[in-house]
Amino acid sequence: MTSPPPGRYHLLLTSAGRPVQHGWWDSETVAHAKFTAWVGAWGRPGARITLTAEETGATLTTWPEDT
Repeated sequence: MTSPPPGRYHLLLTSAGRPVQHGWWDSETVAHAKFTAWVGAWGRPGARITLTAEETGATLTTWPEDT
């Protein structure tokens, strides 16, 4: 039995450049809500949170924001 493919929207939390937590959702609305929740829970110096559209590889948003 194979696992279903992950969702279209990938959320990645890194700390010191290393992956700490991943999440995948099919709904962009849900993925953005999770992004906001992760920033509230995990957003601190040294952390980076990135939301990516898996189909296109486009970065939808990051925390902290790119300058």
